[in-house]
Amino acid sequence: MVNEDDAKKKIVDLLNIHYDTFVATRPYANEALQPVPMDTRAWSQILVSTITGIKGIARKKGADFADGSDVKAANVWDAIDTPRFNGVIKAGTKAKSAGSMDSLNAMPYLFFVLWDTSPTTKRPRCRVWVVRPIKDKVFRGMCSDWYVNRKNGKIKSTNFQLHPPRNKDSNVFTNRCGNLQYPLLLSAEHDKSGFVILTYDTKVLKNGACASA
Repeated sequence: MVNEDDAKKKIVDLLNIHYDTFVATRPYANEALQPVPMDTRAWSQILVSTITGIKGIARKKGADFADGSDVKAANVWDAIDTPRFNGVIKAGTKAKSAGSMDSLNAMPYLFFVLWDTSPTTKRPRCRVWVVRPIKDKVFRGMCSDWYVNRKNGKIKSTNFQLHPPRNKDSNVFTNRCGNLQYPLLLSAEHDKSGFVILTYDTKVLKNGACASA
């Protein structure tokens, strides 16, 4: 893992670069009647690598991180739809592990990154949660229920979605198979001078666990 003091500085720098780029580009996008360009997935993967020290796979196809971990991201800033965490577990693909719990058995971490706004301070915000899919019994139980419901036809979709706490002060994600509270790894808000880290709890990488909500 990374040195926490070094990581915090890099995290703040990265968050500021992302936000400043978004703000600088927005007037041009609005004038052109186009969406503000932002690669939420890529920014979120870089952020998670900066937080944890887990590297990517050098632009190759496959998992988001070299150890087999994955990241799901959603951005509420100027969104025209309802951002969700999509494709959280594998289904409907040609992968051998798709449609079963096998995909979770080889995934050390599953990260969730949400870019939204604090309802209290009205400041732009970034939060990161983490699940340990191999060990988290509560999370695995929810996923298992979803796979069972797909197998018996109660669920037709191949897209396992989690609905994050968009613009809410909560750590609860909702899903028809279970509303769970997720371990918070990072929370940062943007004040007049830039982003400030409010929560940075790397202990959840070792002992974090979901809880029924």
